[in-house]
Amino acid sequence: MNGNSLIELGIAIIIIIGTIFVFLSSIGFIRLPDVYNRAHALSKSSTLGVLFILLGTFLFFLFMEEYFSIKIFLGIFFVFLTSPVSSHLICRAAYRSHVPMAKESIRDDLKEAIKA
Repeated sequence: MNGNSLIELGIAIIIIIGTIFVFLSSIGFIRLPDVYNRAHALSKSSTLGVLFILLGTFLFFLFMEEYFSIKIFLGIFFVFLTSPVSSHLICRAAYRSHVPMAKESIRDDLKEAIKA
C-alpha cells in the first residue's frame, strides 16, 4: 500500500462514519415520540454526520487534488454553527406554542423559567 491508498482509506472511513451518524439520526427521527426528542436526535447526530462527510470531502480535495476548498471549509463552519442553534429555536418555539411533551418525559425545567 502506498501513501495515497492509505489517505484514500482514511478519507473513506471518515465519510462512512458520517454516513452512519446520519443514518442513526434518521432512525431517531422515526422512533422518538415527540418534537423535542426528535429535534435533539436530528440536531446532534445529523450535525456530526454532515460534519464528518464534509471533513472527508475537504480532506480528499486537500490531499488528493492538492486544492484547499474554502467553500467546503465555510460549509463545515456554518453547519457546525447554525444547526444546533436552529434546533434550539425550533424547540423553544414549539414549547411556547404549547406543543405537549411525551408522556415519558419526567422533567420540565423550562416551565419555571417561563413563569418567572
